[in-house]
Formats: sequence, structure tokens, C-alpha cells
Amino acid sequence: MSESDENPEVSDENDLPAQQFALQKIYVKDLSFETPNSPGIFTEKWEPSVGVELNTNGTPLSNDVHEVVLGITVTAKLGENIAYLTEIHQAGIFTISGFGENELAAMLGSYCPNILFPFAREMVSELVTKGGFPQMLLAPVNFDAIYQDHLKQASANKSPTDNSDIVH
Repeated sequence: MSESDENPEVSDENDLPAQQFALQKIYVKDLSFETPNSPGIFTEKWEPSVGVELNTNGTPLSNDVHEVVLGITVTAKLGENIAYLTEIHQAGIFTISGFGENELAAMLGSYCPNILFPFAREMVSELVTKGGFPQMLLAPVNFDAIYQDHLKQASANKSPTDNSDIVH
């Protein structure tokens, strides 16, 4: 009987470090809400054009600890007039260890933003509502697909594991 048969925790893959993922903290790093054309904008018929910009940024804090920031900017316009502009940088601190370089890049560029998005989405909705406008519910975002697009675009220019700034 081999050692791995006697002890189920021992495997032939002892050389590989255990994969660990832990969420340490979620917080709002930056927040802004502007209504540059109020109160006049409230008298106009509400048929806005809405633009949404997303970006992510991963920064190592130590060997296995990373800050990931999801930036969302929402601009609502009535014609040429800005009704409101809101921006949030929703951040999280994540402990990630035991993953290969490409896996780590995917975690920082896709998995972590997926965790942060509901918090940012809620904050955008609250800000817009408290600003006196109809509720703004951001549609779900497929960060996996966005990250894959980023890899395709970045393959000619830089390393695919560089998550310093992914703009969507």
C-alpha cells in the first residue's frame, strides 16, 4: 500500500502549491455624481441616451495579495445636455495563491471584477435614484468574454498577463 493510499491528503501532486482564493475586503475607492444641468433637466421629457464605460485595474499589494478596481462611468444625456454623470471605482482586496501566471491574470481580469460588479451596480442605482432620476439598472456584464477580447487585442502588444489596465 502506498503512502497516498494510507493518507488521502497526500497526492502525487505534492510539488504543486494549494490554490487559494480569499476576498479580504470590498470598498468604494472613489465615487462621483454630477447633475450639471439641474434643475432645468428635470422639466424635460425623460428619454435619455445612456453611455456606460467599464475598466478594470489590478495592482499587486504583496506576493499573494492584489487590489482590483472596477471603474464604471455612466453618462445620461437628453439631446446634447448631460442629465447626470456618475462614476464609481469599486475595489476589492483579494488573496490569490497557487495559480499559474495565466490563471492569475484571468482571476484578476475576469473573476474578481465579476465579484465587484454587483456592488458597483447597486451603488450606481442608488446614486442615480437619490439624484432625482429614474432608477438605472446596469445590465449584467460578461467579464469572461471581455477578458478574452482583451487577450486577443493585447497579444501583439504586450504580455497577456499584464492586467494593469483593461478598458471595456
